[in-house]
Amino acid sequence: MKKKMLSLFLAFAMVITMAAPALAAEESEGGKIVILHTNDVHCGIDQAKNEEGEVTNMGYAGVAAYKTAMETEYGAGNVTLVDAGDAIQGGPIGTLSKGAYIVDIMNEVGYDLAIPGNHEFDYGMENFLSLAKEKAEYEYLCANFTDLEGNPVLEGYKVLTYGDVKVGYVGIDTPESFTKSTPTYFQDAEGNYIYSFCQGNEGADLYNAVQKAVDAARAEGADYVVALGHLGIDEQSSPWTSTEVIANTTGIDVLIDGHSHSTFEKTEKNKDGEDVVVAQTGTKLENLGKVVIDTATGEITSELVAAKDCAAEDEATAAFVKGINDEFAEVLKKVVAKTDVELTTKDTVTGERAVRSAETNLGDLCADAYRMMLDADVAFVNGGGVRADIPAGDITYEQIINVHPFGNEACVVETTGQDILDALEMGARVMPEENGGFLQVSGLTYTIDTSIPSSVVLNDEKEFVKVEGERRVKDVLVNGAPIDPEKTYTLASHNYMLKSGGDGFVMFKDDPLLKDCVMIDNQVLINYIVDELGGVVSEDYADPAGQGRIKVTGTPAETPEEPETADWADVDADAWYAEAVHYVIENGIMGSTSTEAKVFTPNGMVTRATVFQTLYNAQGKPEVGSYLEFTMAEKAGYL
Repeated sequence: MKKKMLSLFLAFAMVITMAAPALAAEESEGGKIVILHTNDVHCGIDQAKNEEGEVTNMGYAGVAAYKTAMETEYGAGNVTLVDAGDAIQGGPIGTLSKGAYIVDIMNEVGYDLAIPGNHEFDYGMENFLSLAKEKAEYEYLCANFTDLEGNPVLEGYKVLTYGDVKVGYVGIDTPESFTKSTPTYFQDAEGNYIYSFCQGNEGADLYNAVQKAVDAARAEGADYVVALGHLGIDEQSSPWTSTEVIANTTGIDVLIDGHSHSTFEKTEKNKDGEDVVVAQTGTKLENLGKVVIDTATGEITSELVAAKDCAAEDEATAAFVKGINDEFAEVLKKVVAKTDVELTTKDTVTGERAVRSAETNLGDLCADAYRMMLDADVAFVNGGGVRADIPAGDITYEQIINVHPFGNEACVVETTGQDILDALEMGARVMPEENGGFLQVSGLTYTIDTSIPSSVVLNDEKEFVKVEGERRVKDVLVNGAPIDPEKTYTLASHNYMLKSGGDGFVMFKDDPLLKDCVMIDNQVLINYIVDELGGVVSEDYADPAGQGRIKVTGTPAETPEEPETADWADVDADAWYAEAVHYVIENGIMGSTSTEAKVFTPNGMVTRATVFQTLYNAQGKPEVGSYLEFTMAEKAGYL
């Protein structure tokens, strides 16, 4: 019996001994390191589905479930979860908790590293530093965020060890944070900047700060360097885009990007002509980024995992998020007003966001609210401050906060017509591209001629300095009369623009304040609808493109104001589709179906070739490219 027991014991010991290497091999999955990444979540904490039931936003419970799956496959010690900024702002839960509950959720999910985006500062510097240094269980990094003596505010990099391989993570935040958060948060009481994002010398200071951190990580033994950048690829973000940082540095293997809400995974050439993997996941957790480093071969691969493929939810995280949502449910679901019309930030033809480059009815409504509630001549609202649509029906407090999530405060200043003209020029400087500083207006109308190159001069912080050439803003009327540059007007907006120089609008900072921070932005909108409109937004705001306050001319070719409906005999001028038909005809997107007469055949059948030709025309007839370019058209909503 003893011999039998001894034999069984030895057999068991042999099994355990033999199993140990197998378990270790499973733990390392052949020496692969997995980096999961998110960016620009903007309080998209919950899973969301479309009308077909397909998951469009995985929510943090989906991120947690996928992270667990990767840890099972590759080993918990080989999986790292990082965020590339703009997580804590953008929704009611972020606004009401000043980002604290979003950090709690990220702690629950198990983030390892993060960087600040420009919107991490939206609740003030003291609040951010408290969240980053006291509340977050993950570490915030930023190599280019210093005081004016060059002392780092956060650690610039961190080296993590995976077995015998080291990976250095370097944090980078865009210097646009100065104007795309609230500038005064980076200043002292006298308005002097006391922080730096290494913004000077046309990008060189940023490149040097990044290179210094990369070199330090390498010197500490990093075999690979992964940069976490809130930089983006928008032209207006130059010279600080991710592309420019890569092109002016060496030693970065992967750059995980954010800020521009783009969706891509690709390679870019660095200063030495070497490939750098670059990826960005879009926004609101519509994708999860996955980078795999094969330490055996040195190969680095990148992919975007769509939300529909992350439908599983981690139960503990889902319950944690639900608890937070339940805490605020009663106040958020309260009905505060009603609208008879859909209020939108979008172009109804393309479905793309328009409020940062064109007038919309929601932009008009928000600007009207400031002007009427503060009894001003003119009102401005920056397009970047109008964040969500409101469907027809009851309006809840949650929807109002989604429109204005920043908690800005309404103000009125006395300013000159010249300052107003300069502000309009500043807001229109990158048209037809998007710009968060594009101005929605009330009490004022104007024309933007996009064929005229912008001559706005900015400083290193991208603040307005002057206009040194021809102006693209024309025909400015204040309440129907030509604007007088020498005249004094009352201007209503919020503290972000009028007092803090947000979006670079510093021309108002020294103007006399008549009303200072009298009401929170979302309350301004509620009060306007309730007190001035009788609690209901009416047909006055029915046109999604607004009330004709902003006219855009230049390129592309102007659309005739009055289509000649009689020329198209088979298109009833009163038909629901008539306006859209004339739009596509006049812009060269579609044409007549006959060579002998002007007919559109609105009820006719179309071939697949016609569909593709129409999409091609709608894109401006670009040079025929790859399958990837077509899929981007799909993502843009054309298919």
